[in-house]
Amino acid sequence: MTKAHTAVDYDTQLAEKVQRLNAQLAPFHAPELEIFRSPETHYRMRAEFRVWHEGDDLYYIMFDPATKQKYRVDTFPAASRLINDLMPLLMEAIKPNDALRRKLFQVDFLSTLSGEILVSLLYHRQLDEEWDSAAQALKQRLNDEGFNLNLIGRARKQKKVLDRDYVLEKLNADGQTLIYQQIENSFTQPNGPVAEKMLEWAIDCTRDSQGDLLELYCGNGNFSLALAKNFRRVLATELAKPSVQSAQYNIAANNIDNVQIIRMSAEEFTQAINGEREFRRLKDQGVTLSDYQCNTIFVDPPRAGMDDETCKMVQGYDRILYISCNPETLVENLERLSQTHRISRCALFDQFPFTHHTEAGVWLERK
Repeated sequence: MTKAHTAVDYDTQLAEKVQRLNAQLAPFHAPELEIFRSPETHYRMRAEFRVWHEGDDLYYIMFDPATKQKYRVDTFPAASRLINDLMPLLMEAIKPNDALRRKLFQVDFLSTLSGEILVSLLYHRQLDEEWDSAAQALKQRLNDEGFNLNLIGRARKQKKVLDRDYVLEKLNADGQTLIYQQIENSFTQPNGPVAEKMLEWAIDCTRDSQGDLLELYCGNGNFSLALAKNFRRVLATELAKPSVQSAQYNIAANNIDNVQIIRMSAEEFTQAINGEREFRRLKDQGVTLSDYQCNTIFVDPPRAGMDDETCKMVQGYDRILYISCNPETLVENLERLSQTHRISRCALFDQFPFTHHTEAGVWLERK
C-alpha cells in the first residue's frame, strides 16, 4: 500500500466519521465540529498479539475480525514505533529459549510517548525459577540494546513482575508536561498524540473558569490533573481501585495540591450529593461536599453512557464538559441535557483511526 493511498483512505474514513457525528448532533443545534486528526501510523500505545508455535518457529498472529482467520504479524504499523522496534527483537530472543517459549500464548505491549515500554508474557503453565532466570536475562539483554523495558510473566493465579507493572507516560498539553502512571491491564488512552489534543481542548473549553470542578469517572486522573490549573479545586470520583491508586500517585508526581480523588461510582456520588446516603469513605478522607462550589462538571463515562439519575444530577451544573467514547449513548444523554443546556462547542477526536469507533467531546452551558 502506498503512502498516498493510505492518506486517501485516512481522509475518507475520517470524513465518514465527521458526517456521521454531525448527523447525530444536528438535532441539538450543535456548532461547527472541531476535528482532531490522528497520525496515520504508529498511533497506538498498546497492542496485544497471540503467539503461534510451528515447529521450531514462533511468531505473532492476529485474527481477521470478519473471517476469524489467523494471520502472521511481523510488523504492526498501527502500533507505536517503540512496539514495532521491540517486536522482532523480543521474538528473536524468546524463540531459542525453552524456558521462555514453552506454552507462551500471548504477548501484550504497553508503550509510551516518553520512551518506556512494558511487556507482559502470558502462559498456559506455571512459571518457575528457570523462567525467572531466563526472564531476567531477557530483560537485561533488551535494555542493553537501548530499551527502557519492564517485564511481566502471567499464568493462572500467577503474576511475576520484573521490576515494575507500570510505565510512566509524559503528555504535553497547553505548555505543561504531565506525568501519568499507567498500570498494566488498567484503562489508558490508547492513542497518545490524540490524548494530548483531547487534554488541550478540555483545557481550552474551561479556561477562565470560576469556582470548583466536579469530575465523574476520572480514571488515573488523566483530565483532572490537566484541568486543575483552571479551577480553585477539583473533586474527582473513580470506582476502580488501581485507577484511584494511580491517580493518587499522579497527583504527587505532578506536585498538584488542589485535586481530591474519592473512590465512588457516579451512582454513589449522586446519592451522596442528593443527601440520600452517607458514605463513611467521604468522612474518612475528610471530604465535606458542601465545602465545594462546583459550577462545572466533567464526565467521561463508559460506553453505556450515564444512567438517568446521574444525568439528572449533571443537569444541576451550569457548565458540562462531556467526553464520550460512544456517540450513540452521548445522543441519548443529550436528549435530557439539551432540555436545560445548549452545546457551545463540540469536537471529534480520531482516537481509533480505520475503525468505526469515534471519540467525541461536547461543551454545554446552561440556557
